[in-house]
Amino acid sequence: VQLQASGGGLVLTGGSLRVSCAVSGWPFSNYAVGWFRQAPGKAREFVAAISRGGGATSYADSVKGRFTVSRDDAKNTVYLEMINLKPDDTAIYHCAADSPRWGVVPGKETEYKYWGQGTLVTVSS
Repeated sequence: VQLQASGGGLVLTGGSLRVSCAVSGWPFSNYAVGWFRQAPGKAREFVAAISRGGGATSYADSVKGRFTVSRDDAKNTVYLEMINLKPDDTAIYHCAADSPRWGVVPGKETEYKYWGQGTLVTVSS
C-alpha cells in the first residue's frame, strides 16, 4: 500500500486549502485513512480521520468546525478541506491508512500501519 499526500502550499491567515491523499495497492475501500501533522519542533499530532466507507469521521478539537475530511472511493483519494486557517496550522501534513473494523475511526499513530510522505502547509500572518 502506498500513500501520496499533495496539495500543500502557502496561504494567508483566514484562507483555505485542500490537501489530498492518493492511496494505491489493496482495494481502497478496505482502508480507514487518517491525517496527522507535525509542526517544526513539535511532536506529530492527530488531525482528522475517516472510516472505511466514510460513514464515520473524527477530528482533533483544534480543527473542529474548520477542517473536513472526506473520501472518494472511485478515485482512491481522501481529502482534507481546511478553512479559516491559522498560523498554528502550519505543519507537514501526513496521511496514513489501515484496515480496522467497519465504522472504527483510528485516532492514534500506532493504529496506522501505512504512511505516506507529507505535504507542507504554511499559513502566513
